[in-house]
Amino acid sequence: MGREYKIKFSVPGNYDPAALQRKLPSPIHSAAMGDSYHYAIEPDGFYFIDHLVDRTVAAVALQCLLDEALGLTDAVELTEP
Repeated sequence: MGREYKIKFSVPGNYDPAALQRKLPSPIHSAAMGDSYHYAIEPDGFYFIDHLVDRTVAAVALQCLLDEALGLTDAVELTEP
C-alpha cells in the first residue's frame, strides 16, 4: 500500500541522475524493515511511490524530484497513476 505519483515531463536523453541521487534522503527505514519511498526515472518523467512508512522522508524526496524536474523544464504535470 502507498501513494503513487507521476511527475510528467520529457527527460533529456543525456540526463545524468548523479546529482539528484546525492540530494535524495535515504529511503531505508530500519524500524519498519523497509523503504519509505521508491522512485524510477522513465522517459516521460519520474515515477514516485510513498510507502507511507515515514511521510517526512518521503515528502523531502518528492520535493527533490519536483525541484529536479523543474530544473530540467519549465513546467511539469503531477498525477496519480
